[in-house]
Amino acid sequence: MAHSALVQDVVLAVHGGTGIPRKRMTPELEKRLESGLENALRAGFEKLAAGSALDAVETSVRVLEDWPEFNAGHGAVFTEEGTNELDAAIMDGSTRAAGAVAGLTTIKNPISLARAVMEKSEHVLLISAGAEKFARQIGAETVDPSYFRTEYRYQEWEKAQAEALRNPTGPRVFMSDTHQWGTVGAISLDKQGNLAAATSTGGMTNKHPGRVGDTPILGAGTYADNAAAAVSGTGHGEFFLRFVAAHETVALMKYKALSVADAVEEVVNGQMKPAGGEGALIALDRHGRFTTARTCEALYRGYITSQGKIVVALYD
Repeated sequence: MAHSALVQDVVLAVHGGTGIPRKRMTPELEKRLESGLENALRAGFEKLAAGSALDAVETSVRVLEDWPEFNAGHGAVFTEEGTNELDAAIMDGSTRAAGAVAGLTTIKNPISLARAVMEKSEHVLLISAGAEKFARQIGAETVDPSYFRTEYRYQEWEKAQAEALRNPTGPRVFMSDTHQWGTVGAISLDKQGNLAAATSTGGMTNKHPGRVGDTPILGAGTYADNAAAAVSGTGHGEFFLRFVAAHETVALMKYKALSVADAVEEVVNGQMKPAGGEGALIALDRHGRFTTARTCEALYRGYITSQGKIVVALYD
């Protein structure tokens, strides 16, 4: 079974989504993307040294949410109505406790609110107005909705609107040839042997208002289980939902004894791709072995080893 190379001794890994074809990449954008991934890894690794895998993934994802080149937080894509709706989830592999949020419009860092749902409420998933009411009750940082807008994403939305007028019976969501899925995620293994996963997204350009993808649905785009692996996904969320991609990866490891590399390859290219699914998974097993699988040319990702060695890559 062909799959991405397995990397040993990884304690933290991140992704910034599956992105633009190499032929459209500019040196300036490449530098910004790599810097974002590196900063997320450094910040998360610093937290990991003094804290937990859960602290590390939340911290890394917060950095990526604040980095406008990624589709999460500041820089999120626009819905059909020209608004931004944000989703996120976080999961603790030691207890399988989890928190998730969807449809946020005023929360600066959705991943931190997801963690608050896990730790400060009796629930797992809160959405839209109810999630934002909870955020106010606990004092989470809020922003004006205009905070999430970037000119690049707005222009992308305008193109989608124009295409919808030209082709009213075509697909609603905009599959840009210059930028695809920019969802962000992080997975980590701490010194206590605990795994954690976190994922955050703005969804799909020109999505129907109220659409929720795989990111905040436990088992679809985000999952962690100390018995196997931590997994985060990016791509066409409807397929990750249908195939319960992140949990399927863990299940193949637990019940069929597949390696982490074979498990992600089976889910992404063995199951989802034949059905028309596009995207990628990153996974880190309980022994610190990191791997990825993808259907596309680009996957913005990086990892850091226990010794602090950082590697980032956008393509190969």
